[in-house]
Amino acid sequence: MKQTNVEEDDPMTELIYRPALCAAAAGAFIFLMTSLGSALVFFFKSFSPRIHCVILGLTGGIMIAASFWSLLEPSIEASAARGEPAWLAASVGVAAGAAFLALTDLISGKLDRKRSRDRSGLLMLSLTVHNVPEGLAVGVAFGLLRTQPDAGALAAAFSVAVGIGIQNFPEGAAVSLPMRRAGATPKKSFLMGVLSGAVEPVAALAGVMLVSLSGAVLPWLLAFAAGAMLFVAAGEMIPKACELGRTGALAGFTAGFILMMALDVAL
Repeated sequence: MKQTNVEEDDPMTELIYRPALCAAAAGAFIFLMTSLGSALVFFFKSFSPRIHCVILGLTGGIMIAASFWSLLEPSIEASAARGEPAWLAASVGVAAGAAFLALTDLISGKLDRKRSRDRSGLLMLSLTVHNVPEGLAVGVAFGLLRTQPDAGALAAAFSVAVGIGIQNFPEGAAVSLPMRRAGATPKKSFLMGVLSGAVEPVAALAGVMLVSLSGAVLPWLLAFAAGAMLFVAAGEMIPKACELGRTGALAGFTAGFILMMALDVAL
């Protein structure tokens, strides 16, 4: 992770020493992006497959890049700084994050088979659960400022928030548009999309508070969020994108990966 010393009179100093405030603002931002994506229901009923595959690929690329540069890398570094095996928290955390979402998918799949008429609601529930690790990732990224109060950590946290915010835009649409196609009114479809992202600011605050209570959990929480995001990207986003159009999916994935990498380097 980038290391940058901050002078006392640096204008970023106030932000660096207010991680909870930053996490709250970032949580509100990613929630806003989900809501804006949901608002597309007032203009469209669906995306064309050609556009949809690019959007899903873009989202997957952002999530995979964010998982490594903004979550796993600082997790490994935080473990090493504490004198712990650098691989341990990263490995266990990734496995736990992936297992958490695999379990939620298994439960929602069983509910889907029992209540096939309520698939739109189950989709909203599934994406709501998937949004928890995203909000947690933002909160934990800003919580890193408590143990590493410098401009590099602040920039890395902002890159996480920006990247997740960008990929939340199509996620909001992924909730509202299917509900609209299923016969719900635009207003109700929009509201369901908004509600699916309402958990993100709460999860962001929970993440930064958990780190505040004990810095020892930081590498584990970072890796947990990374594992959950990798599960969604590799298990859902990318395969679905390739089904809709392999070339568009790969183009979107590459663009998303480069965008998130550039954000991490530039900020």
